[in-house]
Amino acid sequence: MVSTSLAPFSIDHSRIRAEIQALQSQLVEWRRYLHQRPELGFQEHLTAEFVTHKLQAWGIKHQTGIAGTGVVAVIAGKQPGPVLAIRADMDALPIQEANPVPYRSLHEGRMHACGHDGHTTIALGTACYLAHHPDCFSGTVKIIFQPAEEGPGGAKPMIEAGVLHHPEVDAIIGLHLWNNLPLGTVGIRDGALMAAVEVFDLVIQGRGGHGAMPHQTMDAIVIGAQVVNALQTIVARNVNPLQAGVVTIGEFHAGHANNVIADAARLSGTVRYFDPALKGFFQQRIEQIVAGICQSHGASYQLDYQEFYPPVINNRAIVNLVQSVAETVIETPAGIVPDCQTMGGEDMSYFLQAVPGCYFFLGSANLNKGLSYPHHHPRFDFDETALGIGVELFVRCVEKFCAPQTTAS
Repeated sequence: MVSTSLAPFSIDHSRIRAEIQALQSQLVEWRRYLHQRPELGFQEHLTAEFVTHKLQAWGIKHQTGIAGTGVVAVIAGKQPGPVLAIRADMDALPIQEANPVPYRSLHEGRMHACGHDGHTTIALGTACYLAHHPDCFSGTVKIIFQPAEEGPGGAKPMIEAGVLHHPEVDAIIGLHLWNNLPLGTVGIRDGALMAAVEVFDLVIQGRGGHGAMPHQTMDAIVIGAQVVNALQTIVARNVNPLQAGVVTIGEFHAGHANNVIADAARLSGTVRYFDPALKGFFQQRIEQIVAGICQSHGASYQLDYQEFYPPVINNRAIVNLVQSVAETVIETPAGIVPDCQTMGGEDMSYFLQAVPGCYFFLGSANLNKGLSYPHHHPRFDFDETALGIGVELFVRCVEKFCAPQTTAS
């Protein structure tokens, strides 16, 4: 990933049209309302109700209750034409907010710590503008307000519910507010932008006993430690060095006393990679390593392995469209950060498997305002100036992809 200082770039507000600049105070108000009312995956009832209320006020056709709490708005231009979808996720995280701000979360133990309140707000601002300017585009824009991106995943059930049909979606775009980049920048990449996410839980069953008599036991901690070390060789020695992969053990629980050899160890971890060709490889290799080590010690094991999200793979043509638009909104060439990439995961990947599209990062950090805490941190917050920039980017993408047809005189 290209390194970029988190100092904010200067923003040329003349590049944000007056109607969208006029929306900025409302965008902030909407975002703060949502920020105070975070809801976990498939529980976004208040959020969906807020979105629905706004769509009704603007006279926008929409469906509710899709995959539980999802909402889809359909906005038609003045003429027939292509169909562009815009996706925004709505859910929050099980985190206690630590920000000393007046709009901090009202829901104990829940927080918008990843910017989804901003994503929903930007999508609403886009819907508002397009509803009042249907002459600026042809065809149809579908705005998909998706539940449960943080887990267990709302994109796939929404697709299965038919949100990409009636009318058929030709392409899809989406953005992620990104505190790894400063305000006034856009991170974009053709191909793999974000990684596949796979998770596993492992229980190693040995035989416990007295800490002074190890010869009578099968020490689950020793076995588990060997497994942890051996799993690190998968990327180091089994994956092409020119490819990227991560195997992380995030939990290791065993034992309950200093003089007792543990009979069981419980480990859990995650796997990340970009290349879809690696699908299935890590699961097979982890199983082989665990089986071999456990067998050598006479222990047994139980491995639960789940493929969570596939990698986020952008389409070159839609990337080119989004980048060309970003270059008209962002003031300086340095504001476009190419080849931006992260091992984080996103279920936008399912939409991009179904139709051509582009997911991109919108810089939202501002060191001068103390707004640079990372995503999923209890102090996460972002510069709300990014909201209007996001609306401008989406609107211009619509105008370019769904350009009104002209007839020859």
